[in-house]
Amino acid sequence: MTIIEAMKARHSVRGFRKMQIPAEIREDLNALAEKINEETGLAIDIIYDDRGGFDSRLARYGKFENVVNYIVLAGDKDEDIDELCGYYGEQLVLHAQQLGLNTCWVGLTFNKKLVKQLIRPDQKLVAVIALGYGLTQGSPHKSKSIDQVVVTKGEMPDWFKAGVEAALLAPTAMNQQKFVIGTIEGEPAIEMVGRGPYRYVDLGIVKYHFEKASGRKVL
Repeated sequence: MTIIEAMKARHSVRGFRKMQIPAEIREDLNALAEKINEETGLAIDIIYDDRGGFDSRLARYGKFENVVNYIVLAGDKDEDIDELCGYYGEQLVLHAQQLGLNTCWVGLTFNKKLVKQLIRPDQKLVAVIALGYGLTQGSPHKSKSIDQVVVTKGEMPDWFKAGVEAALLAPTAMNQQKFVIGTIEGEPAIEMVGRGPYRYVDLGIVKYHFEKASGRKVL
């Protein structure tokens, strides 16, 4: 499965089968998380076979079922932490999809008190990602059109259109897709529209999709 195929195939899943993730897949995911941490200074951790992270009223409210594996996205409290967690968290999400796993980004409906105990007091817990073998493969979210998110006028180069199409496949909070995409002196730029506690996490996710599909770095 290519990265673009993974973007198209990946949908949020909240219910998981009672099936352990094999050792070789854990090693693969752990290696990627360690590489990201070394390169960025983030404190991403992958927790396996633990019900505690989703053993809460909030998790039940969020209709999560049998979540025993999850990715903890955390790091030092700096201004870029949310965007970094979005960008590199989505890298893990898509790699997990390529490995045959399913995922769901979770900002609120998990056992935050317990999960916070897994990170240092001076670090920020940004979000978690539920992980495992889904009861289903999920469903595509309703998406905006290219015209609704592109603000630069004129003919679009192929690389730009490919990036926009991939960005529209990106998961965002409440599937609201509150972003616009354009160019500044010929280079791609993405900006979030409006407010929201996870807008910069969304920005990181959308940037990752755009960059992987277009081959161009976003300003």
